[in-house]
Amino acid sequence: MIEAVVPAAPRFMARLAAAFYMLESGASVFGQLAIPGRLVVRGDAAATASNILANEPVFRLAIAAALLAVAFHIVDAVLFYYLLKPVSRSFSLLAAFFLLAASGIQAFAGLLQVGAVVALTGGHSFSAFSVEQLQAIALMLLNWNVQSYNTYLVFFGFWCIVIGYLIFRSTFVPRILGAGMALAGLGYTPYLYPPLANYLFPYNLVLGVGELTLVLWLLIVGVDAQRWNKQASAGGIPR
Repeated sequence: MIEAVVPAAPRFMARLAAAFYMLESGASVFGQLAIPGRLVVRGDAAATASNILANEPVFRLAIAAALLAVAFHIVDAVLFYYLLKPVSRSFSLLAAFFLLAASGIQAFAGLLQVGAVVALTGGHSFSAFSVEQLQAIALMLLNWNVQSYNTYLVFFGFWCIVIGYLIFRSTFVPRILGAGMALAGLGYTPYLYPPLANYLFPYNLVLGVGELTLVLWLLIVGVDAQRWNKQASAGGIPR
């Protein structure tokens, strides 16, 4: 029974990591891109405020999804660390650092959306400000949200690159998936300079097919458990 369970553990860990990856992607797209993209009118504070107040429950749901995505990312940071630790403990730790840093920035971006809602619905708490000023503050916070999210994408891209390197060096996942993941990470790095990212969009994000391929592989196939255990033993890492 023990021999049957031990090989199944890395496969289960891989599938769990892929499941949380998909959950995070869906929650982040909904909370940071889809709903704000419909409600925020660039350069128009009054129209943005009107849209948010008219769809406040949906916008609050988007905020909840954006913050929930942070929790999914933290779980993935831990799962991928243990999954790839047999390849290199130090690089797996570096990858976890990048994803945890990205998660912190992602959480900050979500809280900026909270600030926008508070500014628009604060009532008497903000009586010293005019309606127009509060609308301008809300739009400013939402603009900072976009900038913060762009910074998050950069750190997430660094994580993808390190994960790709680890997978390429592993013996239990096809190397081509690691190369695809690293290329996907490179697609996010232009957000270091948003004008460049805007110029390259959406072609830079086409590289994200490497992410999708890896996630589907881990979800459906998992990892070669025997090779995972062998590489873990070779590195002196307890199973």
